[in-house]
Amino acid sequence: MNTFRLGLQRGAIELRQILRTRKDFYAYLSTPALFLGISYWRSGGHQGGMTQLTLAGGIASTIFMFGLMTVPQFLFGDREDGTLLRLRGIPGGMTAYLVGKALFVLVNLLVSVVLLLVGGALMLGADLPGGPGQWVTLCWVVFLGIAAVVPMGTAIGAVLPAAREALALYIMPVMGLMFVSGAFSPLRNLPSWLQDFASVFPLRWIAQGVRSSLLPDSAKAMEPTGSWQHLPMLGVLAVWVALGFVLAPRLLRRMTSRESGSRLSEREQRRLAKTAY
Repeated sequence: MNTFRLGLQRGAIELRQILRTRKDFYAYLSTPALFLGISYWRSGGHQGGMTQLTLAGGIASTIFMFGLMTVPQFLFGDREDGTLLRLRGIPGGMTAYLVGKALFVLVNLLVSVVLLLVGGALMLGADLPGGPGQWVTLCWVVFLGIAAVVPMGTAIGAVLPAAREALALYIMPVMGLMFVSGAFSPLRNLPSWLQDFASVFPLRWIAQGVRSSLLPDSAKAMEPTGSWQHLPMLGVLAVWVALGFVLAPRLLRRMTSRESGSRLSEREQRRLAKTAY
């Protein structure tokens, strides 16, 4: 069968498994529910600009967290249980695996974004994009944001050695970056050097792009430059997309080439030894 079709079938199977596994289903719903709860709390239960701002930050943060935290966990799990090692011996196996994961990630992120938008409108009275232009902006920002963040998460998962070590290594920097990127608080209130630092990374631009699709033009005054900066936004996200798609395949190939039955056995023995203690 065609490798691409096999990958799509693999991704569809993983998506069906979520619907059939109550624990996983609730886990994936928890992130949109969390950000809706934060939006309700910050707005005091009343519709207004704070609801829109927090909802925009929730959409951007969901994309960012899924790409840089959940995607590496997929790779850790599949490496630890020998899935990647088995696929390496199957012609087209790795390609089908990547296609399946891409479908799985894309559907999960799009469903989360839709749940945030619909939940915000129904539960919090938040406004949806007001016209075709804002809908187009929302779509290209979300898709470009996903394309910028997910490959980098894949590269991180391919480089870091083990799930527990990786979690300790990168969870604090990721949370710190969320704090300084203006997803939930005005970026202009931060020192200029922090604004410049945040502007290097995609979260600042994803959050600003989502705000530009949900808020009126008068809200541009809250941005550091007093404008939505769609052109710089497009440029920075495009650079991250290119960087991710260059690094991720190479690092994945290097990671899978180093996998062997002896390495898998050593990891299993270490895991059993830790469990025994």
